[in-house]
Amino acid sequence: MKQWTKEIEINAPIEQVWKFLDGSVENMQQIMPQVVEQKPIKITEEVVGSVYRQKYREGKRTEEYDIETLEYSNATNEKKLKVGFTLAKMFEITAFYELNKINDNKTSFTYTVTNRPLKWFVKLFLLFATDKVVVEFLERVKNVAEAEISR
Repeated sequence: MKQWTKEIEINAPIEQVWKFLDGSVENMQQIMPQVVEQKPIKITEEVVGSVYRQKYREGKRTEEYDIETLEYSNATNEKKLKVGFTLAKMFEITAFYELNKINDNKTSFTYTVTNRPLKWFVKLFLLFATDKVVVEFLERVKNVAEAEISR
């Protein structure tokens, strides 16, 4: 299993950043443009245990998988969302988003991804995996949230 954790400061209020992670599909697509569709399959009152079917386009290929909410917290100064899914029956992936309010106009965003191969031959791919995708994601969230503030 591989794990990456990165943190970035975003010059935007915590609620502004949170809406891209815990909002509409349209908001999510601003930071995850490959997400084509997300439909609820099972919704729980406490959010944890909720399942969504997500369609994700990578080049010309579209993958479909179920994402389960594993952890959820929506407090005023601290917000957490952890989701898990199996990609192409080859990887078990979790994504953990943590937001902390620094002040009214600044948010700390920590993103942790784990990737566990489910087939022996896929382990070789992880040997060469880097944190590039994680860093690019953090930058995209920062740019989108800050651009919206400056409008």
